[in-house]
Amino acid sequence: MKKKVSTMLALLMAVVFVLSACGSKTNNDSKNATGENTPATTNEGEGTTNLKPYKLTLVYPGTAQKDLALVQEEMSKYLTEKINATIELKPIDWGSWTDKTNLMKISGESFDLMFTAGWFGYGLDVSKGQFIELNDLMEKYGKDIPTVLGEDFIKGSQINGKSYAVPTKKEFAQGFGFVLNKDLVDKYQFNTEGIKTLEEMEEMFKTIKENEPGIVPVVSNKFASTWSAANYDNSMISRDSKELKVIDTLEDPKFIDFLKRMRQWNLNGWFDKDVVTSDSSGQADNMLKSGKAFALAQSLKPGKDKEMSVTMGLPLVQVETAEPYTTTGEATGAMLAISRTSKDPERAMMFLNMLYTDAKLLNMLDWGIEGKHYVKVSDNMIDYPEGVTAETQGYPSPGGWMFGNQFISYLWANEDPDKWEQFEKFNASAERSIALGFAFDETPVKAELAAVGNVDKEFQMVLNAGAIDDVEGTIAKYKAKRDAAGFQKILEEKQRQLDEWAKTSK
Repeated sequence: MKKKVSTMLALLMAVVFVLSACGSKTNNDSKNATGENTPATTNEGEGTTNLKPYKLTLVYPGTAQKDLALVQEEMSKYLTEKINATIELKPIDWGSWTDKTNLMKISGESFDLMFTAGWFGYGLDVSKGQFIELNDLMEKYGKDIPTVLGEDFIKGSQINGKSYAVPTKKEFAQGFGFVLNKDLVDKYQFNTEGIKTLEEMEEMFKTIKENEPGIVPVVSNKFASTWSAANYDNSMISRDSKELKVIDTLEDPKFIDFLKRMRQWNLNGWFDKDVVTSDSSGQADNMLKSGKAFALAQSLKPGKDKEMSVTMGLPLVQVETAEPYTTTGEATGAMLAISRTSKDPERAMMFLNMLYTDAKLLNMLDWGIEGKHYVKVSDNMIDYPEGVTAETQGYPSPGGWMFGNQFISYLWANEDPDKWEQFEKFNASAERSIALGFAFDETPVKAELAAVGNVDKEFQMVLNAGAIDDVEGTIAKYKAKRDAAGFQKILEEKQRQLDEWAKTSK
């Protein structure tokens, strides 16, 4: 009897050993038989065919399109084949984004992925533990992402050496200037090639003001933000500085001169009558779209005018007023994070990996369903189907700049076929900030930032719009109120953190 038991135990152990050896074999081949990327497994020993069904939820800012459910269904079919997952696309209007997403986070609502950005509360959410650390997950289930993005993108988006969100691969620099109504550019034979100065732009604005009484030369106060981004890293380090020194821009002569220039633009009648609020209300875009405005300030990249021409429904041309510049803000300008409430972070990372490698999936998210929302005119170029226009399409793009790898996203027929090659050159040629990779942790001065933010609301927009008579006197009042709210403490904390970062940064 003992011999029989011993024999049976030996056989059982042998079977277990064989099964465990088979199970421990992971799929290390990044390509499947069709040449498409095969996602990693959720657990060692499980192939993608053994994954349990799971519904992913993707939360991002935007308006729900008429055909959202159709696109969601097509994406779910494809994801079921690849990683046995379906997806719920959950756009939230920009205007209600903060309130609704804060409620989701506070209530512990379960969701998987959320859009975030350095300018959109990323650092604060990380400090609150809303997003999970991704280093290990990326190594196991998102192995293609670092290769696609490159070291600068990854390091630039990290906080203390750890990734909490994955940046979109897009422009890794910001250009600065305006998009102009091309019909008016052609009518007055403006030469937009090689423009680099504000004086050259002012000549155009003057012509429009004198000859087109129904058209606003410059709509909104947005140019002030664009100008600041071109001249300062995160509103704290002057672009022309060679040392990591935080400054108060309200004490910088060139910024004061710029605000005086905006005052003169206002006095010239070059701005719209609602210049203080028209950008935040969406009125600026509507005025440009309807042909009631000549110029709208924009952060620029190769082909930005062509992109906007599609969405605006009128031809535009872009002009630069400053050379491209790369800061941490570009690395963190658009990212997707995995929520702490995700019930399957591994599957969420698999989905993220696909957004960087799987053109079919990404283009469904970006443009909708082939044949219904777009037709291909070449391998990577698309156009509207017959009878469909920008106004009648059922799935206006949510914004490809928010998701994955833009370099595998289709281009529209009016765009330059070499756009992505131009992006590569643009990214490589841009000037890098000396503080690239530094991310300010707001936690120690959270209360002061909130108080200063309230002061900013009182002064910033009117100064940017040139809507105040005494620029220097207003700046003095602005500074006094800001200092009383704790601005100097914020400045000192930024410098302290910057000094600490510099000790370990290359």
